[in-house]
Amino acid sequence: MINSHIIQLLAPKIQTFPSGKEFIYLVGPIKLPVNLDGETHTFQWYSWMKSEKAMESRELIESLATAELAERQQSSVLVYGEFAEAQEALIRMHSICHTGDIFGSKRCDCGFQLEQSMKMIAAHGAGALFYLANHEGRGIGLFSKAMAYLLQEEGLDTVDANLQLGFSDDARNYDDAIAVLRALRTAPVTLITNNPRKLAALQEAGLNVGGRVPLWGDRSSFNEKYLQTKVSRSGHLAENDAWAGKDTLLPHAQA
Repeated sequence: MINSHIIQLLAPKIQTFPSGKEFIYLVGPIKLPVNLDGETHTFQWYSWMKSEKAMESRELIESLATAELAERQQSSVLVYGEFAEAQEALIRMHSICHTGDIFGSKRCDCGFQLEQSMKMIAAHGAGALFYLANHEGRGIGLFSKAMAYLLQEEGLDTVDANLQLGFSDDARNYDDAIAVLRALRTAPVTLITNNPRKLAALQEAGLNVGGRVPLWGDRSSFNEKYLQTKVSRSGHLAENDAWAGKDTLLPHAQA
């Protein structure tokens, strides 16, 4: 049994709302000082988990010790500035990339995009970076991504590697992130992305997307084919392509 005082401390920091037939539990905000190029910027960090069961705060907190959440990754969001109230806010829907974000792999541009998005949000003054834990390998998971990498070393591109393993080109779903975004902000947002599928996901959910900021950089011989495949086969907008809605030009958007 968790002490009642602990429940009282944590319960006000938990939001609960539905996502389809399940429930999302969002905990935060938590102050998170982040080092960006030698300067410390303080973000507000939230994490969320899903459950088929509707729970009061006490039941949720008391279930943590036996829920084995370490076996299942949870997503989170870094919020900067007066995100809820700011007239303009940048957001990034960032898919987890174990190899790029953590190890700094040059096979992709994910680590660069993660850090650059945080810099852009901090420079803009208000925004949020959603870190989506179930998006590894475009939604196929880390172990399957390792298999796809082996196929890529045999000459397949990223799309064909996923298809040959029985997956779709892109299995990512943004419903939960959109539900969390709605809980944090209702005003228009500008999306940091090269991927029109992300734009479409937000628009189809009825969100007001006021613009797009492109995010290209960190090109090298190691990821040249990967980046070309994004444009030629996955439909990403090339560096100089405009989105049919609205592009927002920021001087710090390009590296």
